[in-house]
Amino acid sequence: MKRTEAESAIRHLVHQWAKVVGVRVGASKQPSFSDFRRWTSEQGYSDYFSFRSTMGPLDDAERWFDQELQQTWRN
Repeated sequence: MKRTEAESAIRHLVHQWAKVVGVRVGASKQPSFSDFRRWTSEQGYSDYFSFRSTMGPLDDAERWFDQELQQTWRN
């Protein structure tokens, strides 16, 4: 999978997950990237985390997760 395809899918999945678990964008409570990863795996989306990356796919995915949920202040 290409990084750009994975990024688009992961950013979309972040919002689906947030809706399912009741996380609001920009909330002061820190959403769990680990919970998101577990959910994506349970839903059959683990292939989206297999792409080439300098930093590593999980680091990139966590950054996108934080950006989508407006949590970059904590990095």
